[in-house]
Amino acid sequence: MPSPLYADRPAQPPEPGTVDALISQTRRLRVDVDAVRRDADLDEDDPKNRWQRALCDLAVHQLDDLGAHLGQLKAGIPDELTAAPTADLVEADAEAEAEATSDPGAAYGVPAPRTGSLLSRVGSAEWNLLNDEVSWSEELYQIFGRNPESGPMSLDELPSMVFAEDQSVLQGMVTDCLIDGKPIDGEFRIVRTDGRVRTLHMMGEPVLDSDGCTASMWAVLRDVSELRRTERAVRESRDSLQRRRHIERTERRVAVELQEAVLPPWRGSLRFAHGGPGAPLDVAGHYLPAASPGLIGGDWYDALALPDGDALLTVGDLTGHGVSATSSMAMLLGALRGMAVAGIRPGALMGHLNQLLESAVQPALGSAMCCRYDPAGQTLTWAQAGHPAPLLFRDGTGHALKRPDGVLLGATTGAAYEEAEIRLLPGDLLVLHTDGLTRRDGMDDTGTQRLLALAPRLAGARDAQDCVRSVVEEFGEAPREDDACVMVVRVGH
Repeated sequence: MPSPLYADRPAQPPEPGTVDALISQTRRLRVDVDAVRRDADLDEDDPKNRWQRALCDLAVHQLDDLGAHLGQLKAGIPDELTAAPTADLVEADAEAEAEATSDPGAAYGVPAPRTGSLLSRVGSAEWNLLNDEVSWSEELYQIFGRNPESGPMSLDELPSMVFAEDQSVLQGMVTDCLIDGKPIDGEFRIVRTDGRVRTLHMMGEPVLDSDGCTASMWAVLRDVSELRRTERAVRESRDSLQRRRHIERTERRVAVELQEAVLPPWRGSLRFAHGGPGAPLDVAGHYLPAASPGLIGGDWYDALALPDGDALLTVGDLTGHGVSATSSMAMLLGALRGMAVAGIRPGALMGHLNQLLESAVQPALGSAMCCRYDPAGQTLTWAQAGHPAPLLFRDGTGHALKRPDGVLLGATTGAAYEEAEIRLLPGDLLVLHTDGLTRRDGMDDTGTQRLLALAPRLAGARDAQDCVRSVVEEFGEAPREDDACVMVVRVGH
C-alpha cells in the first residue's frame, strides 16, 4: 500500500496565477520586514530594538519557509518533498538562507550554522514494519549529518542520536503511532555526527494494510533550529524589555515621590508675614514635567521664611534624570536651606554648593539662583550659577535683571560668585524659572520673549497663583526637551 506521503489527494491544485500572486506578496512582505529589521539594528543596546529585531528574525524565517513551500506548490510535483525551487525563487531563496542561517542569533551571541537550502531542512522517511525496510530522503541525511553510504537508521537506532531528555518524547510518539494509530506531531533534539545540536519537528502517520493493521510508519522531519532560536530570542528580549520597563517604572515612582516630598506642596499663594515693617510676599510655584514621562529631573523651586525675617527664594536644575538626579537635588536643596537659615549670604552660599557638588559621590553639574529678600529694606540680594536671570515685571512691562558673574555648580574648583542687589517696589512681580521652561532646540531667547510678552496678563492677575497659571497655559502644553520649574513672587502693598 503506498505511503500517504505519496498518495494522490482529491483536492484540486491551485491556479498558477494564484500561487504567483502569493509568491509575489510573500517576497514583498519579506522586503518590508527586512527594512524594519535594519531600522532596529541602529541601536542594538536598546532592549526595545533588540526585541523588535528578534521578532523580525522570527518573521523572516517563517516567510522564507512560506516562500519555499509556495515554490514547491508552483512546481506542481505533489509526490516529492525534495523538489527544487522554481527559477524565479532561486535567487530569493539563496538570499533568505544567507540571512536566516547567519544573521539571526548573531546579535545574541549564538552562531547560526548553515544548513543548506531552505528545502533541505525538510526530509521524509518511511519505516516498513513487515520487511524492516527503511527509506530516507536525501535531505534527511543532510539534517542528521549522516553519510548516505551508512544507510538510513531504523526506529531502534534513531534514539542513539536523540538527547537523553528527549528520548522518552520520541519513544512515546512512535509507540502511540504504531500501537494506537495516533498521528505524530512533536519535537525533539538531536546531536548530529558533526556535534551540532539541532531541533527537529516530526509529523507522521501509521500506514494500515488491508486488514487494518499497521504496516509502516511515514514521517516528515523538519529542522526548526533557527526558528526555535529566534523564538527564544524573542522571549528573552521581551523579558529583558519587561524587566527594564519595570525598573524604569519603579525608578520613576521613587523619583516622583522624592521630588514631591522635597518641593513645596503649594496649592495656592503662600504668604510670608515677617512681623516687621515692609510688604509681605505672595509666592506660588509649579513643576512642569518633560514631554517624556521618564525624564524626571533635578529641577527645584523653594521659598522659605528665615529666622531673621528675611525670605529665601531659590530655583535650580541639576543634570541627569531619575532617582540619581532627584536624590542629588534633595541633598543640595537641604544644604541650601540649612545654610540660608544659618545666615549665609547668596554669593557665599553658591560657593558652598559648588564645593558640595564637587565632593559628591555622584558628580553632577547644576545651575541655580539664590535670592534673599529683606522686607524691611525691600531689597533683593541674589547670586546665580549659570542660571537664567529673574524677570522683573513693573508697571505692565518686564525685563531680565542683569546677572552677576557665576559659573555652573560643580564646573570649577574654588569658583567665586558675585552678588547683585535691587530694590523692589510694592506691586513688583518676579518670575524665577529653570531653563527647561524657555529653552527650545538649544535656544531660550524666544522663550524669554514669550514670558516677557505675558506682562499685561500678569499685571491683571489676582495673585501669584493666577500668574503661575498664566505661565503654565503659555508653556505647559508645548512638548519640552526637559522638565522645568517656575516660581512667581509678588511684592504686596
